[in-house]
Amino acid sequence: MNFEFTEDQIQIRDMAREFAQNEIAPTAAQYDEKAEFPWPIIKKMAELNFLGMMIPEQYGGMDFDATTVTLVIEEISKADAACGVILAVQNSLGVSALVKHGSEELKKKYLPQLASGEKLCAFGLTEAGAGSDFSAMTTTAEDKGDHWLLNGRKTFITNGSTAEIFTIIAMTDKNKGARGMSAFVVEKSYPGFSVGTIEKKLGIRASDTTELILDNVKVPKENLIGKKGHGFIYAMQSLDTGRIGVGAQSLGIAQAAYEKALAYSKTRVQWGSPITKLQAIQFKFADMATRIEATKWLVYHAAYLRDNDKPFVKEASMAKVFSSEMATYVTHQAMQIMGGYGYMKEYDVERYYRDARITEIYEGTSEIQRHVIASLVIK
Repeated sequence: MNFEFTEDQIQIRDMAREFAQNEIAPTAAQYDEKAEFPWPIIKKMAELNFLGMMIPEQYGGMDFDATTVTLVIEEISKADAACGVILAVQNSLGVSALVKHGSEELKKKYLPQLASGEKLCAFGLTEAGAGSDFSAMTTTAEDKGDHWLLNGRKTFITNGSTAEIFTIIAMTDKNKGARGMSAFVVEKSYPGFSVGTIEKKLGIRASDTTELILDNVKVPKENLIGKKGHGFIYAMQSLDTGRIGVGAQSLGIAQAAYEKALAYSKTRVQWGSPITKLQAIQFKFADMATRIEATKWLVYHAAYLRDNDKPFVKEASMAKVFSSEMATYVTHQAMQIMGGYGYMKEYDVERYYRDARITEIYEGTSEIQRHVIASLVIK
């Protein structure tokens, strides 16, 4: 299959690359060290229309295809994976269900604010007791006639403290398990809605990850997304697209680590020659380059399938599990090549190493991806 990009895709990718390297990379380590949300960067991304890439044009978005969005997330993540995940959630998990299944009234009300970057969005699915097993969800939405009443807690929510518009998945019928879930648009300003613990993390530290608390939150009846009882389906659809985004994040992290290690190895002299002359080092780069190239094909292929309305669940899971484990491997090897210097915060490789680890966990662990893949290849 030919993965030649269109002129528009190349132009947008190159614009994202220039922006990422000039505006994001120079301060990425500082935001990481302080665990500070990069608001100045996010506002600049909004000016470039990167926060509404998958929102239709009639609501102020760019209506880009998945391939274009993948290329942008990849370039942003190459400079800073924290900015990459903020961008990915804004363009996938936080908005996918609303774009695909929301009523016209909901779309007109919320999508322009998200497309412009006036407000950020987030996705509330995971709970302390319902990580991979979403049927164990305890957050409820009770029909009160003229409104819904939501109660519960969500955890590990990306953009949790910075977003103002949330897609929340809650149980509307506990007896039906996954078929009893529904999706709602919830505003941060609603009484009873609050942000709990802000997590301290190993990596992607400039991205906020929080707990959400819903205490008798009144949600308008019209804020139900799509059909009652279809929340699980909408959540899985959002995650399928999100997993392509994780593949793009992983690609960006791995390529950044590879390039840093290669530049270092050309100047690091041992036994009278640069260490790139050593076969042991050459083989590391051969393996790293091969895995990065294989990941590109998996990730771009999954995006291609989505763009062409073909089944892509299996391919998205394959791209996600392979890319995330590839990123962990490549950053590990990059640190090994750089030795003690790679372990020091003065160099970016230790940050890439920390950032890569989460890609094997969020939006479905590697174990869950293998379960999904197995269920589709074993007939």
